[in-house]
Amino acid sequence: MKITFIGGAQSVTGSCYLFELEGKKFLVDCGMFQGGLTEELLNYESFPFNPSEIEFVILSHAHIDHSGRIPKLYKDGFRGVIYTTDATMDLCSIMLPDSAHIQESEIEWKNRKRKREGKELLLPLYTLEDAENVLKHFRGVRYGQKIQIDKNLSFVFKDAGHMLGSAIVELYIKENGKEYKLVFSGDLGNRNVPILKDPAIIDGCDYLFIESTYGNRLHVDVENKSKKLIDIISTTISNGGKVIIPSFAVGRTQEILYEIAKEISTDSEEAKIIRNVEIFVDSPLATSATAIYKKHIDYFDAEAAMFIKNGIYPLEPPNLRFIKSVDESKWLNEYDKSCIIISSSGMCEAGRIKHHLKHNLWNEKNTVLFVGYQAPNTLGRRLLDGQKKVKIFGEEVEVRAKIEYIEAYSGHADKSGLFSWIEQMSEKPKKIFVVHGEKEVQLEFAKELQNRFNTDVIVPARGEMYEIAPEYVAQSERLFSELPSFINLSVLAQIEDIEYELDRLKEGIKNSAISPERLLALNSNLEELRYLLSLALNDY
Repeated sequence: MKITFIGGAQSVTGSCYLFELEGKKFLVDCGMFQGGLTEELLNYESFPFNPSEIEFVILSHAHIDHSGRIPKLYKDGFRGVIYTTDATMDLCSIMLPDSAHIQESEIEWKNRKRKREGKELLLPLYTLEDAENVLKHFRGVRYGQKIQIDKNLSFVFKDAGHMLGSAIVELYIKENGKEYKLVFSGDLGNRNVPILKDPAIIDGCDYLFIESTYGNRLHVDVENKSKKLIDIISTTISNGGKVIIPSFAVGRTQEILYEIAKEISTDSEEAKIIRNVEIFVDSPLATSATAIYKKHIDYFDAEAAMFIKNGIYPLEPPNLRFIKSVDESKWLNEYDKSCIIISSSGMCEAGRIKHHLKHNLWNEKNTVLFVGYQAPNTLGRRLLDGQKKVKIFGEEVEVRAKIEYIEAYSGHADKSGLFSWIEQMSEKPKKIFVVHGEKEVQLEFAKELQNRFNTDVIVPARGEMYEIAPEYVAQSERLFSELPSFINLSVLAQIEDIEYELDRLKEGIKNSAISPERLLALNSNLEELRYLLSLALNDY
C-alpha cells in the first residue's frame, strides 16, 4: 500500500492524497491550492498520476481547498465515483460551478489584455461544463454508513464538526492477510460551534492523518466569542459605521447569521441596536448555501434544533436581505447608512468583498471584521498584519477602518482541541502523519505530538511517498532469516548482488510507515547481515 502526498503537505491548502493498493488507485480529497500566485500556479500543474486510472475519490468536505480540483480531475480523464456525505454533495453542486465561473471569468479578464498584447490566449483551469459533468459522478453517503469497495477496502464517514456535511474518514484496508485502520481527520472542527455537532470521537487507528491548521496555538477567548461579535457590531453601528465581514460563503456566513439571529431574539440593548439596521449577505453562493442548510436540519446540533422546534429558523434574522444581482451589489457600494455586510471570499482574494473593501476601508467609522483563517499572501492576511495601504483592482486604498479578528470563530480545532480528540481514542495511533498546515506550525505540532503520545510522527512534504507494510520490509525479514544458511557463497558477484539488495532495502525502509521500534530492528538486522557478508568476503 503506497500513499503519496499530492497536496496539503507542508501547506494549508490543496489537500490531496493518492493511494495505490494492489493495482487500485484512489484519492482522498482533491483540493485547490490557495494563497499567493506561487500557490495558485500549482493548480495548473499536471497531476503526478494518470487521472483516468483513479477509480474513485473519497471527499471529506466541500471547501474548495479539499474539493476544488475535482473538475480538473474530470477534465483530465477521471470518470470514477466521488464518495462524500449527502450534504457535501449538495454543497458541491453550488460550490464547484461557482469555482468554475471564477476560473472562466479570471481567464477572460486576462485574455482581453493578452489579446491586445498579441500573446497566446490562456485556458481556464476548468469550465462550468466540466464542473457540471463531474457532479453526475457524486454519490451521497450518510454518517456511519459502511461503504464496501471490495473485499479488501471499505470506509466509513464520521461527523468532523467543521462545516455542514464535513467528515472524518475511517479507511479499512486488508493487505497480506492483515487489516489496517487509517483515519483522516479531514478539517476537524471546534467543540460548541454554532449549528454544528461536535466532532465524533474515533475508537482508535493504526495510522492517523491529522490536520494542523492551528496546531501550534490556542483560540483566544472562545467562551466570549459571541459577546465580542455582538459588541463589535453594535459599537460600530452606534458610531454610524458599517461592519464589513469577509466570510466564507459556506459555513462561516451561516454561523454569523445564527449568532446575530440568536442575539436579536433577546431583549438586550445590543439587540435593539442591531434590529434597526439592515443585514446584507452579498454572495450568491452564500444565499444558495443557506438554502441547502435548510434542507439538512438533521445535521444541526441540539440548540439549533430547539430554535426550529420553537418555530424560529435561526439562519434568517428578520432584518436580513440577500443581495442577488450585480446591480444590487453595486447599489450596496453606494449605501450610506450603517449596516452589516457579509460577503465572500473569506480571504478577500476574489468576489464581491473586494469591492466592499475598496469602498469602505478608507472610512475610520467602519470596521472590517475577520472571522476565519487568512492564508499567507492573501489580502485578508495583509490587512490583519496591519498593512496601511493595499492595492485593490490596481488602485491603492488607504486603510483607516478598524481591523478586528475573532479567531475563535475558526472552523478548525486549535492545538488543545486536536490533542483532546486524539486523547479520547481508546487505542492511540501507531504512526501519525501531520498534514494540512503551514510547515513551521506542522513541525512544532509534530514535536509535541511525539512527546505527548510517544509515537512516531511524520511531516510529509508535497510529492513524498510512503508505504504501509511495504513489500521490501517483508523482503528484509526474509533475507535476514535465510541468508545465514548460505552465507558461505563462493561467488563474489552473488555477494555483491546481496550487498546491493541490502542498500536498496535500507533506503526503502527509511521511507516506510512502520513503527520506530520495528524500523530500528530492521536496520539492525540489515547491518548484521552486512557484517556477515564482510566476513564471507574476507574468507573468499
